[in-house]
Amino acid sequence: MIDGTAGVSGRRDADEALLDNPNALAEHDPGDMLRHTASGGAQVRESAALAAEANLAVLADDGRPRAVVIAGIGTAGRTGDVLATVAGPRCPVPIIGHRSAGVPGWVGAADVVIAVSASGRSPEALGAAEAAHRRGARLVAVGAPDSQLQSVAERARAPFIPVPRRAPARASLWALTVPVLLAARSLGLVKVNEADLAETAARLDADADRCRSAAESFVNPAKSLALGLAGSIPIVWGSSPLATVAARRFGDTLSANARYPVVTGALGEAGRGRVGLLDGVFGGLAEGERDIFADPSEDDGEGTRLRLVLLRDGGLNADEDTDEPLAVEERRADAVQTLAERRGVRCDVVTAEGGSALERLASLIAVPDFASIYLALAHGLDPMAVPAITEMKELSNQ
Repeated sequence: MIDGTAGVSGRRDADEALLDNPNALAEHDPGDMLRHTASGGAQVRESAALAAEANLAVLADDGRPRAVVIAGIGTAGRTGDVLATVAGPRCPVPIIGHRSAGVPGWVGAADVVIAVSASGRSPEALGAAEAAHRRGARLVAVGAPDSQLQSVAERARAPFIPVPRRAPARASLWALTVPVLLAARSLGLVKVNEADLAETAARLDADADRCRSAAESFVNPAKSLALGLAGSIPIVWGSSPLATVAARRFGDTLSANARYPVVTGALGEAGRGRVGLLDGVFGGLAEGERDIFADPSEDDGEGTRLRLVLLRDGGLNADEDTDEPLAVEERRADAVQTLAERRGVRCDVVTAEGGSALERLASLIAVPDFASIYLALAHGLDPMAVPAITEMKELSNQ
């Protein structure tokens, strides 16, 4: 074990044996991040029930808005990305994520602002809620009960969906996302029904069972993915807009939980530039010197290499409902896998499953979420305790 300068302990090389020892996993996970992540299905069901108790129907009284602004930072900000991708390119109004305090200058009475904060006290969400109220925009607030955000919503006589704070924000994606989706449904912007929510919750439950700590690495997709990524520089690309949201989410959790640097984005955009990483000093140049007879599970000490993770949507929507034909996305995904293979860059593929956009998104997020935690634990890191985040907040709030 190594003691870092910030009081963080861990090991540079991943301990594969630890991942198959449930007692050791529990010891290294004092904040219960595995359990919190396994609650995704329960979060969907609970937040749907809480949203049903809020007076979201009032949002429709003034008709369709000119635009919807989702205000929040971190995981709260990701809820806007989820809404945009579930609504799809045929959404009749723009859905805009806003990750700084206040709201865009053009926001006014014709618009809707959804302020999201797991704690209910983030400056970005509070500033947006207050600005929306001053400008006469319709407001919805999502956050911890009895918080500052709830107080702002009450002053504005706006709907507030309470999300009990039982886990860190990054483990509460589904608790924060479902109220945002249901608010948008009240505005007539998305078609998310109760069956979609039930199937998504069931999918998250099933993936949590597959990724449980007692399941050994060779049958646990999250542990296998974590061990494949160990010691690498991950590149995570999504083959479609929906898969790209999942890719960026994986980047968030790899950084926060496992403290790994990661490159994420859309495969289409990567094909215009970042795919060149496969040729670089961490990609094809390094792989060209690898002993082809060496055991790929053994660290040969020749330096860090890229590891590609490709999230493939596989296609649910008809071509007319997408920005780009499915066939183009599939050919591009096949091409990058071939490029990686030719250069010796190892590639993991996660393929979406499910009957709705929301369930398919959940199927691309669940296993990588668990993988980021197992990767942290394999390095002896507590995935919940991130001193740098705490110090950053303290220093910037002085």
